[in-house]
Amino acid sequence: MAQRALVTGANGFIGAHVAAELGREGYRVRGTLRDLEQAEGTRQAIRRAGWPDASEVELVAAELERPEDWEGALDGIDVVVHVASPLPILQPDDPDELVKPARDGALNVLEAARRAGVARFVMTSSHAAVCGSPARDGQGVYTEDDWTDLSDPTVTPYNRSKTIAERAARQFVEEHGGPGFATVNPGLVMGPIVDGRVNTSSEFVRRLLAGELPAIPALGFESVDVRDVASLHRLVLEHPEAEGGRFLCSSEFLWLHEMAAILREALDDRARRVPRLRAPNWLIRAISRFDRPVRAIVPDLGEKRVVSHEGAEKLGWKPRPARDAVIATAESLLEFGLVD
Repeated sequence: MAQRALVTGANGFIGAHVAAELGREGYRVRGTLRDLEQAEGTRQAIRRAGWPDASEVELVAAELERPEDWEGALDGIDVVVHVASPLPILQPDDPDELVKPARDGALNVLEAARRAGVARFVMTSSHAAVCGSPARDGQGVYTEDDWTDLSDPTVTPYNRSKTIAERAARQFVEEHGGPGFATVNPGLVMGPIVDGRVNTSSEFVRRLLAGELPAIPALGFESVDVRDVASLHRLVLEHPEAEGGRFLCSSEFLWLHEMAAILREALDDRARRVPRLRAPNWLIRAISRFDRPVRAIVPDLGEKRVVSHEGAEKLGWKPRPARDAVIATAESLLEFGLVD
């Protein structure tokens, strides 16, 4: 009999693609949403993500911070992919706005999974939990042994939330036992948008296409396609040797000016507003005094944080080039009319 998989946050960008990946591979998929009024839109998103039979997905309502919601959500479930976690475009002033739901939500789902006898629990973490603090003198490649330094005052609320949530989940399993636990830690996740919403990861590409950046800041990211993120979650579910692991998930590092060049080459006239000028760091720092969103990126200016994904490759994971993810993001933004 096919395994029953629960995907939390199935209406999100990564969640919809994970649900589609598992459905195509023969899992019986149940997804959680905060509000069942989103059910039909979620099925459409999962269908666009590549699972034509998305009508077969079962959808249930569950809130991260309501532990009483999870017993029913996990009834009869064999494996869990816990994707749901807040990811805002703008960083809040109070880190607890992100830390509390990320940490408490993970622990609520884990505890319910332990009681339900779930065999494997894969949590979507992030590079934010690995290299979310300034680089070590610009030297070295980050691996699964590295953690974001929470004593650094420049660590953003989002990076703090992902680090605390993953550490709390690992400590829970160590102390209480439970499902075979592992994390997938993606970098900047791009690729096909499936629900007509601009997610945080797609915002950089949207701004480049819309010409909202008169000059390009010296920002870069380890990047990966959402379809490859989904496939790695499945591989971690299926490989017994993955238990306990952290699987860093990226294809390659791209600077924003390299993304801009990819867009101009691939989209031609549709990329006519993509900037060519590069903004000096001093200018970004000056603007940040008056612009809170710009202030959040200042610690990352000029930082090239390269991450190893050898662990994922040992499971047979082969990501597509980051260029393809950039183009797929842009094409879907244009298709949904999300570029002003």
